[in-house]
Amino acid sequence: MDLDAFRWLLTDEGQALLARATELAASDDELHVQAELRRTAPPAAVAAALTQVELRVRARAKFGDLAARLYFTPDALEQATRQSVATHRAGRFQAFGAHTMIDLGCGIGGDLIAASRAGLVCAGVDLDPVRVAIAEANLAALGLPGAVQVADATTVHHEGFDLAFADPARRTGAGRSFKVDDWTPSWTWVEELLRRDACVKVAPGIPHALVPPSVEAEWVSDGGEVKEAALWSGRTATTDRRATVIGPGGLASLTDEDDPGPDAVGVGEVGDFLYEPDGAVIRAGLVTAVAAGVEGRLIDAKIAYVTSDRAFHSPFARGYRVVEHLPYREKQLKAALRERGIGRLTIKKRGVDVAPDALRKRLALAGDEEATLVLTRVGDHGAALLVAPF
Repeated sequence: MDLDAFRWLLTDEGQALLARATELAASDDELHVQAELRRTAPPAAVAAALTQVELRVRARAKFGDLAARLYFTPDALEQATRQSVATHRAGRFQAFGAHTMIDLGCGIGGDLIAASRAGLVCAGVDLDPVRVAIAEANLAALGLPGAVQVADATTVHHEGFDLAFADPARRTGAGRSFKVDDWTPSWTWVEELLRRDACVKVAPGIPHALVPPSVEAEWVSDGGEVKEAALWSGRTATTDRRATVIGPGGLASLTDEDDPGPDAVGVGEVGDFLYEPDGAVIRAGLVTAVAAGVEGRLIDAKIAYVTSDRAFHSPFARGYRVVEHLPYREKQLKAALRERGIGRLTIKKRGVDVAPDALRKRLALAGDEEATLVLTRVGDHGAALLVAPF
């Protein structure tokens, strides 16, 4: 969608077409919707309206009920921060004491929305005129203040703001890139930005060794999935590593200050309960902090499973009761599962070379029972654990 097409979509005529497209798309198939809309609007306008309808549906996963009032492009939606995560980050902006924030590469304004809703005075810049126009329209659609303009983030003087935020693009012509050398703006620019009070959104797979000294690295999961990492610098950094988990019960954080280290928790045999740490905890290298929290131990020094003789409910790990130790060899395992009438099996694995889908097919299960099987390594041997979530 070009800039003229988007601006037309904001006119009274464009808004009427978008409303009609939304209404029809909810109850009819695409071909009929297109045919109906083209009775009163040209094909290009219809395409622009239907694209927004489709993107708003896709955006619900990230923006919830707000999606129905916002505007997107496919690429910008993919890059945009999930609102629950952006809201958490804006809360940290607030806790830091920031009153003003500049978003250096604001995209369609997802983080601007969260920061503005948190009461910060916000400004955003982006090189893409379409994204800038969309960010401006999104703030207006929600009745939020904020200034947005087309500018190169690397040349903007942002020293007058309490805090700078950046979300470098991590895509090349070949698709998503995990190399910092491919980022736009560059990693060199990011390192320079991190010399002041700033926050930079990065990929969850960022190596720990790449994090500059005195910068806090935070990994965030939402609904059990790791969504992103963020680097906090200057006075915003409060620890070295942090795992933040957003779930139905709210938000919880674990830091390296909660971690006694592997020597303190030790390694031992599987107890009555097994714990699967959240992905953010694993990325942050805080598995032993989870072990300490459940009065447990590791089952292997290099595997992210924790075991304990006690049951704990933790926001940082999924808990399972160990029902039974089954044979690890496939033939004997198959016989044991059949003997127990297990026909539906969830397979979890860590530290072993197993393809769960292929194994499930070879097991040829039959029965009415449902179970969860954990395949892992305990010390120098493989283990098959029949477990039940609690």
